[in-house]
Amino acid sequence: MRIGVITESEGESRVAIAPSSIRKLSKAGYEVAIQEGAGNLSNYSDQDYSDAGAIVVDREEALKSPFLICVRFPEGVDFFEGQVIACIADPFRHPERIKFCNSRKATLLSMDMIPRRLSRAQSMDVNSSQDNLAGYKAVLLGASMVPKGIPMMTTSAGTVRPAKVVIMGSGVAGLQAIATAKRLGAVVYASDVRKSAAEQIESVGGRFIEVEGMDDFEDESGYAKPLTPEFIQKVNDTVCEVASDADVIVTTARIFGRPAPITIPESAVRSFKKGSVIVDMNADVGGNCELTSPGETVVKHGVKIIGIKNLAGTIPSSASMLYSNNITNFVISISGDDGLILDSEDDILVGPSEDSDFFVEGMGGVLICSSGELHKNQTRLGGIL
Repeated sequence: MRIGVITESEGESRVAIAPSSIRKLSKAGYEVAIQEGAGNLSNYSDQDYSDAGAIVVDREEALKSPFLICVRFPEGVDFFEGQVIACIADPFRHPERIKFCNSRKATLLSMDMIPRRLSRAQSMDVNSSQDNLAGYKAVLLGASMVPKGIPMMTTSAGTVRPAKVVIMGSGVAGLQAIATAKRLGAVVYASDVRKSAAEQIESVGGRFIEVEGMDDFEDESGYAKPLTPEFIQKVNDTVCEVASDADVIVTTARIFGRPAPITIPESAVRSFKKGSVIVDMNADVGGNCELTSPGETVVKHGVKIIGIKNLAGTIPSSASMLYSNNITNFVISISGDDGLILDSEDDILVGPSEDSDFFVEGMGGVLICSSGELHKNQTRLGGIL
């Protein structure tokens, strides 16, 4: 079976398959056809792919492949009946993509829908691998733009006090951001709506910001639950007070399938010290800061607000390699002697069964639709459609 890999749409510097994955896929029985220049922005040349055993073709030829692997959903591509597309489709925010695949009777595998709590899914979890890199880069961006040094420096000319960094949220991205800021020498404070996160925060060098009345606001999928407006206000007030004298603030709050919650209102930005930097990691879904301008860096009330939409994409070599490893592990796990096997009992594809501790009502796995129909386990998506 041939796997096709194409150049991603404008604004996406990653590539879905790195040369290091070609031999594994070949051993599993796949031929990889990669579009000319698809890896250029990730610093992988056509020669790198050829040397690894892939065939380099034009875009039209790559799109003829029965199995298409991408990073983003390939907008503007006319799928054919029976074609399988694996990518980060973000189906809750883009249900029209499901409708399009159904109209073409194509199969859509959305890698951001992987049941991340399953131990078997860890090596396939693209959300974690990309968020980890994004958290790292967010801190580096903040550190590069703040007008002071990050670590304590004792010199003959005087002592530079360490920078104060506040990380809002401590999922995968937040924990990496805490660890990165700590390694740079900052004093790091971090918050989360999950009280259970305190131990994790402290384990990587952060100081937990506790909010009175906090509980473990986590759903069955491992994502943060939507909170009441009253509690959101309480969290915002507490954390923004701690951040008022911070040098760098990184926001990471993301709710699966929903717009990003506002964690830094304009009133808080007014109280932040001049020259501080906010790195909003969720600019692509609206932003956590009320003043974020998606895709831009702006200065408001003396505070610099960074709204880069694709932080993982700013370090494309590493991001592509990790994404490629994730998806290669996934492809091999659902392959047999006859190629791709879409097993209706595979919990990665269709979600954990009802008797599993990880079952989530209305949520399936990465298999979104096939043969013109939404998978029966995706009832939450069905409600949106």
